Amino acid sequence: MDHLLPRPRVSESTPGVFEFVPGSSVSGPAALVDAVRLSLAVLDLRPAEAGADTAAVRVVEDAGLGPEAYEIEITAEGVRIAAGDRAGAFYAGQTLRQLLPAEAYRAAALPGTVWAVPCGRLADAPALSWRGAHLDVARNFLPKREVLRMIDMLALHKLNRLHLHLVDDQGWRVESRAYPLLHEIGSHRDQTTTSYYREEPAFDGVPHGGYYTLTDLAEISAYATARAVTVVPEIDVPGHASAILAAYPEFAARPADTYRVLDRWGISPAILSPLPATVDFLTTVFDEIIGALGDVPYFHIGGDECVLDDWAASAEISAYQEKLGLATPADLHAWFLRRLADVLAERRSRAVVWDEAFVSGMLRQDTVVMPWRGPQVGRRAAAAGHEVVATPVFPMYFDYAEAASAEEPLAIGDTITLADVAAFAPVPSEWTVEERDRVVGVQFQLWSERIPDGRTLDYRAWPRGCAAAEIAWSGAPVSECFTGRLDAHLVRLDAFGVEYRPPAGPRPWQRGGSGWRRHRPGVVDVQEMMRHLHELTQSADSTRPSTSS
Repeated sequence: MDHLLPRPRVSESTPGVFEFVPGSSVSGPAALVDAVRLSLAVLDLRPAEAGADTAAVRVVEDAGLGPEAYEIEITAEGVRIAAGDRAGAFYAGQTLRQLLPAEAYRAAALPGTVWAVPCGRLADAPALSWRGAHLDVARNFLPKREVLRMIDMLALHKLNRLHLHLVDDQGWRVESRAYPLLHEIGSHRDQTTTSYYREEPAFDGVPHGGYYTLTDLAEISAYATARAVTVVPEIDVPGHASAILAAYPEFAARPADTYRVLDRWGISPAILSPLPATVDFLTTVFDEIIGALGDVPYFHIGGDECVLDDWAASAEISAYQEKLGLATPADLHAWFLRRLADVLAERRSRAVVWDEAFVSGMLRQDTVVMPWRGPQVGRRAAAAGHEVVATPVFPMYFDYAEAASAEEPLAIGDTITLADVAAFAPVPSEWTVEERDRVVGVQFQLWSERIPDGRTLDYRAWPRGCAAAEIAWSGAPVSECFTGRLDAHLVRLDAFGVEYRPPAGPRPWQRGGSGWRRHRPGVVDVQEMMRHLHELTQSADSTRPSTSS
């Protein structure tokens, strides 16, 4: 029991083992039994007959344990699980899976494997309710199979939020039956940049695209829900709008312009109009996405990196701003996001925003803030009464390289190491009690400009994601014994088929190679970037782009 990840709060070993045999059964409430069976699919546990008291695994519900909490007692006679809810039962199953041989992470049971677990007692519950990963499918589209696989990876690490970034300047990634040009035009671009940071533009000449149907989205949601993962969709507005406006330029602040899906990184000045027609358009799109996903407790509306020049230059928008009694375009930006949050609240969904939206002001009090530009602005948001999910560039942006080396595959900058993630305190001890209580979670970000495929996604996400899972579950930096537990866990990931980055460095076939895919160290320093971003948060007019690529 010494090699569990995340580390449980209570782990007590006793002599002996319990061995599962073919046809082992599980009893208890149907929903909890289903969760345990899903976690332990390799064992093919059979639901026990009603009233049976001889099941190998007995599951009981104990609401007093709290959400996502569980207790496990293993004796030579069997396993007893008490779970606070279905998620707790699922996580209890994941813990048992880690106690089994690493073959439990293969897609099928291997003949001759002894499915034994050591006797003892475990009790566990998460410190933070939001334990997430952000997956950008807008810049480089990832097929549905990669999204489902990411959900599997989150589930086995007890991570419970998949923040799905569905739109940006470089692509719109979900079907719209009400506005079909969004996916017919906005979902693809003619080519993609191959330039390094701030170099003369060069392109690959290869069309890129893809989108999820609404039925795909429903499938993703159902798959995630079964694995205790909540999908948080993001439609990033009013900036990052090139793909939207390529399809429907009438919603632009400058509709006379010609727009196209952006083929380079960074952002553009393309911005949606804040007028009522745009709100109606977005309301319809929100309804389509909510209708597909089902229960959507959180909906991310972005609000970041907006160039407001076209708003200021528009007589119609300026007149609307004056009619609303707003002094500046920045105030209008805040009002627009507040209006969308109200729309979502009517649909029983809470808005989530990047920290520019908080700095602009006017947020609903129930809006969740993601302070990507650092803990200082996060503290201000918490002090103002907002729930906060820690998402700082350092150390939670996994598009940064893990070493300042040309052997790394291309990354935006350097460095964010496994040790950096492991040392991060998502709930800063120097904050007041009230401020700390408003930190509801932590999330790592996988921006995909330099993640072209699933193999690169594995490399970027793991094992840094393992450390992120540990700090998210415990709410604190990892313990001193993390390295030994990670070594054992990587054997499980090997069995699962994860092409993670070895802690010692990339394997030969994972190296950057030649040409534009090789990382150039020393171009973007993450600590310098954090200092720059912090400075920007001091201005109420901080919606402008923070970086360019």
